[in-house]
Amino acid sequence: MTSSNSIGAAFDDVSRRLASAGIAAAKLEARLLVGSVLGVDAAAVLGRPETGVSAKDAARLEAFAARRAKREPLAHILKTREFWSLPFHVTKDTLIPRPDSETIVEAALAWARGRQTVTSILDLGCGSGCLLLALLHELPEARGLGVDISAAALKVAAKNARDLGLADRAKFVQGNWHGNLNGGLTKSFDLIVANPPYIPAGDIPGLEPEVSLFEPRLALSGGDDGLESHRAIAPLLKGLLAPSGQVFLEVGKGQAPPVVDVLQEHGLALIGIKNDLSGIPRCVAVGVAAAAI
Repeated sequence: MTSSNSIGAAFDDVSRRLASAGIAAAKLEARLLVGSVLGVDAAAVLGRPETGVSAKDAARLEAFAARRAKREPLAHILKTREFWSLPFHVTKDTLIPRPDSETIVEAALAWARGRQTVTSILDLGCGSGCLLLALLHELPEARGLGVDISAAALKVAAKNARDLGLADRAKFVQGNWHGNLNGGLTKSFDLIVANPPYIPAGDIPGLEPEVSLFEPRLALSGGDDGLESHRAIAPLLKGLLAPSGQVFLEVGKGQAPPVVDVLQEHGLALIGIKNDLSGIPRCVAVGVAAAAI
């Protein structure tokens, strides 16, 4: 039997609280919260239920559980999210990295590894830097530039670059593809990736509270139809892309065909469309000349 100030009791209490708040993975998240506060891994939370919890740790855990019960994202509370098996610092200023976006990394790497060299990467709307930094981690000869309109997001991306040991190969600048993309980038990039905002603005209030209430609207809203940012990016890409380079763009469910149309209108050839693990077309690849991915 656990005491009221033990790991086991704390885990049970947090699990019940999160379940009552409608959180499906309440027990898993409770283990993560308890483990984070106590500085132990999830296995220890279950394996040492009798271990005591100090009053200070109990108060901190209470604060974390209260925030999560209000549906604040777990990643914001823990300030970290794994992406491409790498730890990324996240805050309320950045979109939380999601497994769906790993589809972009997978497709880009499959293409890049078939080339002799990929030395320059551009990430448009880099947010936490997860796409760019995951690619730099896998492509040691490459250097990259991340562009974002949010100065706060750029600080997060720069911290992630430092924490992952990639600061010497990653640069981040503030820019707006709707009018002033870093004053006009002049370099031709071998590889361009982007996860633009693509949720129709009217759909955002109906999303789960973790998204609609806590993630930055600037990183979510793609305008009335969700394609506003893709339309803004499309005219820029051909001028930023090296002749033999490729672009990999993330899209939402059902958006691949209209995004392809927009890109083709601006002189880019469809290379292919890659599905995510749920079978949803998630990555649109284009280049100056058609090839296969």
